[in-house]
Amino acid sequence: MILANAFCLFFFLDETLRSLASPSSLQGPELHGWRPPVDCVRANELCAAESNCSSRYRTLRQCLAGRDRNTMLANKECQAALEVLQESPLYDCRCKRGMKKELQCLQIYWSIHLGLTEGEEFYEASPYEPVTSRLSDIFRLASIFSGTGADPVVSAKSNHCLDAAKACNLNDNCKKLRSSYISICNREISPTERCNRRKCHKALRQFFDRVPSEYTYRMLFCSCQDQACAERRRQTILPSCSYEDKEKPNCLDLRGVCRTDHLCRSRLADFHANCRASYQTVTSCPADNYQACLGSYAGMIGFDMTPNYVDSSPTGIVVSPWCSCRGSGNMEEECEKFLRDFTENPCLRNAIQAFGNGTDVNVSPKGPSFQATQAPRVEKTPSLPDDLSDSTSLGTSVITTCTSVQEQGLKVNNSKELSMCFTELTTNIIPGSNKVIKPNSGPSRARPSAALTGLSVLMLKLAL
Repeated sequence: MILANAFCLFFFLDETLRSLASPSSLQGPELHGWRPPVDCVRANELCAAESNCSSRYRTLRQCLAGRDRNTMLANKECQAALEVLQESPLYDCRCKRGMKKELQCLQIYWSIHLGLTEGEEFYEASPYEPVTSRLSDIFRLASIFSGTGADPVVSAKSNHCLDAAKACNLNDNCKKLRSSYISICNREISPTERCNRRKCHKALRQFFDRVPSEYTYRMLFCSCQDQACAERRRQTILPSCSYEDKEKPNCLDLRGVCRTDHLCRSRLADFHANCRASYQTVTSCPADNYQACLGSYAGMIGFDMTPNYVDSSPTGIVVSPWCSCRGSGNMEEECEKFLRDFTENPCLRNAIQAFGNGTDVNVSPKGPSFQATQAPRVEKTPSLPDDLSDSTSLGTSVITTCTSVQEQGLKVNNSKELSMCFTELTTNIIPGSNKVIKPNSGPSRARPSAALTGLSVLMLKLAL
């Protein structure tokens, strides 16, 4: 009888300790403070359903009305409201480009985050969910249209931008929305007013938001061998109406105007988040993600910050918003830095060239940014698969890839070949968070093996 009771007690303790060691037990201190991300419209609904959150959110909105951040934080009630909302779903919420209630979502996002920033920031965090997919499929389509792999003589004579326009006309949706913005942007209002820019911008936004990127990207980023092709590429967005003006405003003034509009502000922040030059990656793009950069660039067309090609050069790719740094005064350095993010941006330039050539870099955009270092050449191992996902990987493994910039088919600005060694550590990562759960870390209650062994010996002795 004693022996039977001992084994029953042993089984109960075994199951209890195993349950403590399971991943679900980490809902305590290990996951404290983490919330699964939701879109801001849904987060607002969740907050409205909770009286404390709802009242604090109303308080914060009143605090932000007509006040700067320092004035707001001087008020204890405003500060308390902000602290409560930082623990609500509203703090981590994000939006999706083109979602049904995008403007409402962005208004909710900025109502929280404008109160968290220290004055006017040069780079703002993007309110949009990060892009994790690849452009590989679209690149393959682009390579067919650009003639990559075909007869070089035939490819050199082709106008790929004209081919892209023809492909658009074969798709009903693309043809309809393209015809719409061409008609609106070419409609003269009066001898002194060449067009209605506001309506032109709206028609352009509809085109780039509603037409699949396999058509819009071909028209925006087609590769050119001659000036006629490059001029057609420059004319894609009807720049005489949507882009150019009688005079160029100061770039910082233009940025200030853009940031008064939630949509424009969000698209500019997204461009900086996805196209800011990174010298720790192979492509100079954050996380080596061409798609994120090109999508963010296209997302700014149809706003005050609309960018475009500055000339019809078929080889030198230079894009810029319609602005200059004249009259910047003591802000000239900041203005030049802002403008260089467009005119001298290696990430954006590489992404446009890669799309036009139908090429991609074989590095997963979902992994962390890699530090580029000069190192001796070592034996090459298989590169990372495109579908490797940090957010869903289980267990721990190390994948090392040693390759070179030249082997990736990328150009380096007149520098020697660099050997690139990448080591990726895949661990249990909480989706939407930077928090990593190491397999051998955590509270002592998550490692019951030693306790289990001791209890087993003790119970067997009692039983005997």
